[in-house]
Amino acid sequence: MIIAVDFDGTIVEHEYPKIGKPIAFAIETLLQLQKDGHTLLMWSVREGKMLQEAVDYCESKGLKFFAANKNYPEEDPATASRKLNADLFIDDRNLGGLPDWGVIYHAIKALERGETSFENIMMASGENQRIRRRKKNFFIRLGEMFENNKY
Repeated sequence: MIIAVDFDGTIVEHEYPKIGKPIAFAIETLLQLQKDGHTLLMWSVREGKMLQEAVDYCESKGLKFFAANKNYPEEDPATASRKLNADLFIDDRNLGGLPDWGVIYHAIKALERGETSFENIMMASGENQRIRRRKKNFFIRLGEMFENNKY
C-alpha cells in the first residue's frame, strides 16, 4: 500500500515552521509499516529548506521516506500534479482528527486483510467503544447516530 503521511501535527507536534516534539509512537509505527512492505511518502505543506529539515529529522530517527511531496524521487514538481497517488493519507487534519498511532497501525492491518466495513476496521484497531475509557471520537459518535437513526 502507498501511504502518504503528513509531518507537522502527525509525526511531530504542530510547531510549524519549527519542528515540534515527537508524537508518541509515530516514528515507530511508520518504521513497522515500512517493514510490513508499505511505501511511505511524506506529504507536507513544507517546501524547500523546511521540507528538507523535516526529511532530515525523520532520517535522523531511522525513517526514510520513498519521496517527499512527490510520487517518486525523480518526479519534477514543476510538471507533476501536486496530488499524490496514495492509497491512504495519514494527516492530523483528517475528519475526526488524528487517531492514536496504534489505532492507525491496526486499521491498516485490517484494510490489508480486506476488511471494508468501517465499524469492523475500528473494532480491529482497538476502537471498540465497550473497552475504551477515553472520550468517543467523531467517527464512533457518527456511527452511533446512524445506528440509532438520529441523523
